Amino acid sequence: MLEETGTKVSISTVKQVLYRHNLKGRSARKKPLLQNRHKKARLRFATAHRNKDHTFWRNVLWSDETKIELLGHNDHCYVWRKKGEACKPKNTIPSVKHRGGSIMLRGCFAAGGTGALHKIDGFMRMENYVDILKQHLKTSIKAWSQMGLPNGQ
Repeated sequence: MLEETGTKVSISTVKQVLYRHNLKGRSARKKPLLQNRHKKARLRFATAHRNKDHTFWRNVLWSDETKIELLGHNDHCYVWRKKGEACKPKNTIPSVKHRGGSIMLRGCFAAGGTGALHKIDGFMRMENYVDILKQHLKTSIKAWSQMGLPNGQ
């Protein structure tokens, strides 16, 4: 805006002003793109299970998937933010799946340790998801039970 009025400002002057306001160049955090309904569902889950004892949680199997970029945009994006504001929406980059040049992996973990990792080919459909739960996660549970770990029940 200043250049439009004919005023020239050096890069170092801009940096000094930003530093004076406790803003530093930092990498933007990537986090899942959550809608309000997702946040409300997570809060309902946490509220419903907050009084469960540790023996309950030792028998829970968590499953998740992740996308690993093979080509392209794994570069950093910098934002000007204050310390402790890393997870504020204006300082994050939503991570959206299915952009291409990547592989999808699904795995599980529990109190007994980490489980099997499965590569997902093509698009994830309901049938694929059910198959992974039946075959690959069941393998992890059997392995834990053979080792005598709590999740093998």
